[in-house]
Amino acid sequence: MSHHANAGKIAPKEILENIANLISDYYIQKPDRDNQAHAVAFGTSGHRGSSSQKSFNEAHILAMTQAVAEYHKAQGHDKLFIGMDTHALSTPAHRSAIEVLVANGITTYYAADFDYTPTPVISHAILTHPNSDGIVITPSHNPPSDGGFKYNATDGGPADVAITDLIQARANAILENDLVEVKRIAYEEALRSEYLVAYDFITPYVEDLQHIIDMEAIAQSGIKIGADAMGGSGLNYYRAIKERYGLNMEIFHDSVDFTFSFMHCDKDGKIRMDCSSPYAMAGLIEMKNHYDIAFGNDTDFDRHGIVTPSHGLMNPNHYLAVAIDYLLKTRDFKSMGVGKTLVSSSMIDRVVASHGAKLFETPVGFKWFVKPLMEGEIFFGGEESAGASFLRKNAQVWSTDKDGIILNLLAAEILATTGKDPALHYQELTQKFGTPLYARMDAPANSEQKKLLKNLQASDITQTTLAQEPITSILTKADNGYAIGGLKVNSANGWFAIRPSGTEDVYKIYAESFISPEHLAAIQADAQTIATKIFEK
Repeated sequence: MSHHANAGKIAPKEILENIANLISDYYIQKPDRDNQAHAVAFGTSGHRGSSSQKSFNEAHILAMTQAVAEYHKAQGHDKLFIGMDTHALSTPAHRSAIEVLVANGITTYYAADFDYTPTPVISHAILTHPNSDGIVITPSHNPPSDGGFKYNATDGGPADVAITDLIQARANAILENDLVEVKRIAYEEALRSEYLVAYDFITPYVEDLQHIIDMEAIAQSGIKIGADAMGGSGLNYYRAIKERYGLNMEIFHDSVDFTFSFMHCDKDGKIRMDCSSPYAMAGLIEMKNHYDIAFGNDTDFDRHGIVTPSHGLMNPNHYLAVAIDYLLKTRDFKSMGVGKTLVSSSMIDRVVASHGAKLFETPVGFKWFVKPLMEGEIFFGGEESAGASFLRKNAQVWSTDKDGIILNLLAAEILATTGKDPALHYQELTQKFGTPLYARMDAPANSEQKKLLKNLQASDITQTTLAQEPITSILTKADNGYAIGGLKVNSANGWFAIRPSGTEDVYKIYAESFISPEHLAAIQADAQTIATKIFEK
């Protein structure tokens, strides 16, 4: 895929979002009940859409919140925590949701002064308040035009499919019935209600960090840290962390700009707050020599991006391997396993095996790590897309949603306690285990082809070799027994996985080689050949 001319460059003024139109469309535009693209659809990270595309409007928020309120009451939950990020559509959606929650008699905790709240902070709050659940209004790293709505259950993590299917179905039924079943009161009345409680999310989260990260070691080391808030929901959290622990940390992009005009364009020329993209992170990468360690986050702070003087922006797969290796060496987690998505690097497999720990591969989506983290089956769960969480020092659960703050601070701890940044640690891993070459590519696929890929069986693959190596396994289910929505093919020195996109007319090929670029290209070619044969059946 060729890159856009603006990739890695500051966003030009002509592509900045018209915020006034976006907010106006939120209230004025109505979803078409006969258009499936306008329906509520919960993916791996909730419902996402844009008001101008009639996929994220007030009607959607009213319907989804009513569905959540009914589920909350039916389950007998005590309180609900609600947070929002700094996307422009999050603020009106937050207000609409409060009107419905209060009207339904739901005790709702919101950030004092209507501050912004990172996704992991909502998870942390749920876990420290039994029998509570939460709503996070965020489309994660998506462009400024988008909005998103997530429901987190009483275990603090993204609700599983059984729950989101119920909420999705109920919300769409409410939409089809013209919202007549929505309970709602005026916003001013909601603000006076005893059901709405202002809550300080910042202090308990920041104070608790010392129980998962060696904050004292970071402070005493005096390392110079660059923290790019990227205009996201954790901007006040970095200020509080710096002050509370006395860190030598410079914070920037720590004010709200709904257009995100300070961002560098992603590879496709769009503004996307993706802290794992070298194009979106070009500004921080340019400053890598100004700091001993630097990092950024996406808009809801559930993802991490690590920048080192020795390397620049680390590949998320590389950092996950380093984090796991470091935690196994410095925490008492040796009786527990490691969770990773099946499309994450097999460098992780080799690191885990070297420590004698157990590896659990899951389908894509952080929800698969929630129960294992809660039950102490795994101490770490991570995705190739720069999302992870891990247990406290005492091996108790911290968050069951991705937490970009603790992953960033762990990078600072690694440097402070070892004297080497995470990229140098990764170089040591490659010397020990080899250097993997990892890539993801997209190819066109219509809805029928995507359906074929999603329902593949191992018996559908007749090929016996992968890039001239014998195939060692063909997987259509993960270690937890759930379908992966595609397949993964392994050999001794490489693998590929094919998955249909849930939002675009493409399928994704993830591939990795421990031999050479040519071997990686051969794996990708074999994967495309297999996909073509499937489509021709």
